[in-house]
Amino acid sequence: MSSSTEGLCLRYPENLGAHPTFTPEMAANMLVRATNLSQTTPFNWGYIDRPNDGQLFLIFVPPQLSFPIDGVRYQDQEQRYAMPIGNGREMEIAEIKYGFIPQQDQSASRVRRRYRLVKGGHSQLILLYYTRGQSAPIPPSLNQPIRAYPLRTPNEPAVYVIGEKMGQKVFPGGQSAGGPPPPPGPFGGMGMGGNPAAMLAQQNQNMEAMERRQRERSGSGVGAGARGAPPRVEPDDSEEESDMISTRTLALTRYRRNHEYMNEVFMYAAFGNLKEAPETKPAYSIFKKDELEASIAKLNGEIEELRTKAAARREARSGLDRLEDELADISMEAANPDPIPA
Repeated sequence: MSSSTEGLCLRYPENLGAHPTFTPEMAANMLVRATNLSQTTPFNWGYIDRPNDGQLFLIFVPPQLSFPIDGVRYQDQEQRYAMPIGNGREMEIAEIKYGFIPQQDQSASRVRRRYRLVKGGHSQLILLYYTRGQSAPIPPSLNQPIRAYPLRTPNEPAVYVIGEKMGQKVFPGGQSAGGPPPPPGPFGGMGMGGNPAAMLAQQNQNMEAMERRQRERSGSGVGAGARGAPPRVEPDDSEEESDMISTRTLALTRYRRNHEYMNEVFMYAAFGNLKEAPETKPAYSIFKKDELEASIAKLNGEIEELRTKAAARREARSGLDRLEDELADISMEAANPDPIPA
């Protein structure tokens, strides 16, 4: 089987729904519970081809197969880092950016994140999440389909990937009957935004419902005489979320997410052309000391000159007053002459 070249992979059989937001806390919670569900649920062979934004997949990659292609061509190198999630578990996150669907997208902005438990879980169970990020131009030389179309319809039977039934094939019509039909999206129920704690609680409820349905199916199969194997004890998943994910992990995750948000906002301001603010001059800088001193000296000279002129006018007026008094005395004497003695 040329599944490695075709991109065939073992997928969880039910639709996991669309998630506008998907945090590492949600991925860790889902992987822990998916390890238990995968022991009683066979995986189907199928493709991941040109996924939509927010789409989520749970796949199993056997050691002999390479990671499947998904119809998206990426221009970046995949970045990986590990994150502790509590109880001795460690989750690996691999992110690759600048993806595009050839001959369909106008720019490369698709992002794929892979989550898997490298400690405390099954490392071959991988959770895939597709979203959008920063965009980049598409080189014409790369704008060619990454796989051949149309895709072959897979006819391989479903397979149990882990657990006691690992490797057993389930052919169409060979599954045990019983139990109500499964509702769509066992991991879904999370809308845009919201409280991460509320999303995790909703996710826990959906997963517990799926586990109960799987136990009912197993019980129906035994009752119908399928296999006389002894009942298997289901692991207890009733531990609190705070025990599964530590406070330090939550804080680290929120820091990274907030850093990405801030980078989207401030990256252009940080690397753009910034003009230096003009220097603000003080209000008294328009005056010059030399000019002020010259003006003061000039004004003082003009004042002294005015004072001199005023003193001269007062002196002239007082002289005029004295002259008028003398003339008045002379005129009075002329009007009243003294009598001539006989």
